[in-house]
Amino acid sequence: MTEFANRLAFVVPTKDHPEPLRRMLASLAGQSRLPEQIIVVDGSDPPIEHIVREFPILDIEYIREFPPSLAKQRNVGMAAVQESINLAGYLDDDLVLQAGCIEAVLRFWETAAPDIGGVRFNIISDPMPRGTWIKSLFMADSHDRGRVLPSAHVSMIGPISQNKYVDWLSGGATVWRKQVVEEFAYDEWFEGTGYLEDVEYSYRVHKAYNLMVVSDAKVQHFSSPVRREMNYTLGKWEIINRMYFVNKNPEFARSLVYWALLGNLLLNVGTSLWKRDLGLLMRAWGNCAGVLILATGRSQKIGGAWK
Repeated sequence: MTEFANRLAFVVPTKDHPEPLRRMLASLAGQSRLPEQIIVVDGSDPPIEHIVREFPILDIEYIREFPPSLAKQRNVGMAAVQESINLAGYLDDDLVLQAGCIEAVLRFWETAAPDIGGVRFNIISDPMPRGTWIKSLFMADSHDRGRVLPSAHVSMIGPISQNKYVDWLSGGATVWRKQVVEEFAYDEWFEGTGYLEDVEYSYRVHKAYNLMVVSDAKVQHFSSPVRREMNYTLGKWEIINRMYFVNKNPEFARSLVYWALLGNLLLNVGTSLWKRDLGLLMRAWGNCAGVLILATGRSQKIGGAWK
């Protein structure tokens, strides 16, 4: 087994996903190089501590955090990371790590420049970005992948074939320098599953450090679809959480932000009609509700789980 100078820990927030968690931990246990510490932060009802006990090969600490909230669970878990650890990351419970994944990310960190603050695994199951030219008209996406745009929207990353510098990292497949997670915590204004909490966090880090995606560190993400009854809530999240992100970062151009939000609304409506998808129509209705909430000056944090 290859020896590495770095010591690695992962925080795994979970909520009511016993089988995906079991699958993810099995893929972690099958790695050629195991992390020194794993912290499972469980917000499930009922608790799923018994699954953790199925993997004695892994050094797992179980923490119960209820009621659940993704940002809070990540912060609680990171506070429990051992002092001897110098690399700490987050894993979603619905990931599957490919063979050699941990070794690949550790090999990267062995020679990483000191200005690299965090990296993301290469999520090979992500679809390649589609409809980019339409979204680009509204400044809601870009052909230059992994960017945070002046409209406060991001361009998606998709699978990559070589290491890539990016402006943001999706939260549940990342590894950070320990000094970064000690300096930056997740914003617990984002409640429940959260929406844009990972963009807000990584963009804040990016102002001080460079971020990268490591091509050889491959994982699959088996994300559950949005539950139909949660589309309306997700639509409100798309507006309210986006504007919260904008208000924290005054460098974004408000005119472009509003233009991109309009584009998202129109795309939700258009796609719902084209695909005859009532869920997307409810998401568009949630967009309108979010605009109304902001227009009336009300402040609203939205919880819940949309998967």
